[in-house]
Amino acid sequence: MAIKKQYLKSKPVCKVTFSVPAVEAKKVTVAGNFNAWNEKKNPLKKLKNGTFKGSIDLPKDSSYEFKYVVDGEWRNEEQADGYAWNEFATENSVVNV
Repeated sequence: MAIKKQYLKSKPVCKVTFSVPAVEAKKVTVAGNFNAWNEKKNPLKKLKNGTFKGSIDLPKDSSYEFKYVVDGEWRNEEQADGYAWNEFATENSVVNV
């Protein structure tokens, strides 16, 4: 898994690209406090190599909690900027932009 950040000069946003290697998966989405934890709102596109990839523009100078949803199973980003405990006594991934 990986996160790539690209800061835009023309806007106060950061284009965050999420990549999840999941060859066997049928569907991968990213859910977080940037989309009210809606697991249907930000689907990632499956590439020929089996990696799911997608980008979201996030306002910069903030931190966001998120998780991947791989075929209904919630997973963290291994290369997240950090982790934060949630109300379910598990951790969410954190991305700082």
